Amino acid sequence: MKIVVGLGNPGKKYVGTRHNIGFDVLAVLAQRFSADRWKSSFEAEVTEIQIGSERVVLVAPQTFMNLSGRSVRAVVNFYKVSHSELLLVHDDMNLPTGRLRLRGTGSAGGQKGLQNTIDQLGTSDFARLRVGVGRPPGKMDAANYVLQKFSKSEFSKMEHCVERAASAVECWVQDGVEKAMNEFNQTAPEDGESL
Repeated sequence: MKIVVGLGNPGKKYVGTRHNIGFDVLAVLAQRFSADRWKSSFEAEVTEIQIGSERVVLVAPQTFMNLSGRSVRAVVNFYKVSHSELLLVHDDMNLPTGRLRLRGTGSAGGQKGLQNTIDQLGTSDFARLRVGVGRPPGKMDAANYVLQKFSKSEFSKMEHCVERAASAVECWVQDGVEKAMNEFNQTAPEDGESL
């Protein structure tokens, strides 16, 4: 069994914002693999899919970003999975818009939902898929930037990026972190280039 957590903020006003890219990736996976109905549990919206022979629990914490780890810890404890079976998907301002970076461990890099998860689990030894949303322009506050929706020029690039991120999750589930890193940690395809 694998657990895939997409980070974001609950509520309609946050739909389509940079900070909710984790939720967007879960939505693609749920559609791609005909997920069961989402249910409220573990302070999260939860559903299950089957990828190949693997049962995969999709988790969208509803605690708001900075407290995401509370929900993650509850799910991990309930299913009694090792941390190597956990993948977090989240936005990252340190990566260019549309770029993916998968890692098997590492620091939070300033991402507060990831930091809270590390604090709650007491370890950083779990996989994370960072989805680049770029840096805020000029002197714009970082918090305001991640709570904005993507611009029209970014939108089509991010649609492709979310599909690629879902494919990276699929690869991680079936083939492991090393294969997924090798395949998806390359530069983002240019606009119009095939994925």
